[in-house]
Amino acid sequence: MKPAVAAGPLAPDFATRQAKALLVHERLCAEYGAPFPFFSTKDPLSELVSALLSHRTKNADSHRAYQELRATFPTWEAVRDAPTEAVQHALRACTWPEQKAPRIQAVLREISERCGTDAPCSLDFLAEMPVPEARAWLESISGVGPKTSAATLLFSSLRIPAMPVDSHHHRVAQRLALIGPKVGEGPAHKLLEVLLPPNWDAQQVYDHHEALMYHGQKCCYFHTPACGRCVVLDQCPFGQARVRQ
Repeated sequence: MKPAVAAGPLAPDFATRQAKALLVHERLCAEYGAPFPFFSTKDPLSELVSALLSHRTKNADSHRAYQELRATFPTWEAVRDAPTEAVQHALRACTWPEQKAPRIQAVLREISERCGTDAPCSLDFLAEMPVPEARAWLESISGVGPKTSAATLLFSSLRIPAMPVDSHHHRVAQRLALIGPKVGEGPAHKLLEVLLPPNWDAQQVYDHHEALMYHGQKCCYFHTPACGRCVVLDQCPFGQARVRQ
């Protein structure tokens, strides 16, 4: 079941949406205590694997799977070359390990081939690229989409200002009419990223993502959102319609 979103036209004009995005950013960052400390210090290749494990999986479960994978195999080369069944067993804490094990191995093989090295390369070279090029390089790997590419760049030790959009962030953005009601999570990345100032650094982009994510987790729930205590209710067509009912 998809969450209800505001009915009507696609969204206000760009300038109005941009002003709203910045106002929402300011209020939610104040509400949830930004700046937020980065939760990860992984190198970009390790963050890429971690992001692939997190798909449709609770954070605690994907973290356990990642820790077990690292404890079982000493290097990413060892993960790449191991029997798939052994990798799948190490990932048993996350959802669909039978799909994620061969996918991760395929990603590691492709990175090795592109880098021309025996072991998968570090991906630190992505820091030398403009953000769109770095994202395009990652997304050209089979199985890597916009959320994974952004997470790899922003959450890793690279700290590159690429904004991921998770399900909570996406739901809040739809209800605020920052994007239209039929825009999926994938296409939402570009539409929401362009609303942010181009000179924002990684901390500001991270704060924006985390603030909207926290709001989805703590107030703008999938079912029965707490619109009565929402600090951006005056900006939310969905919430205002719901409160009037």
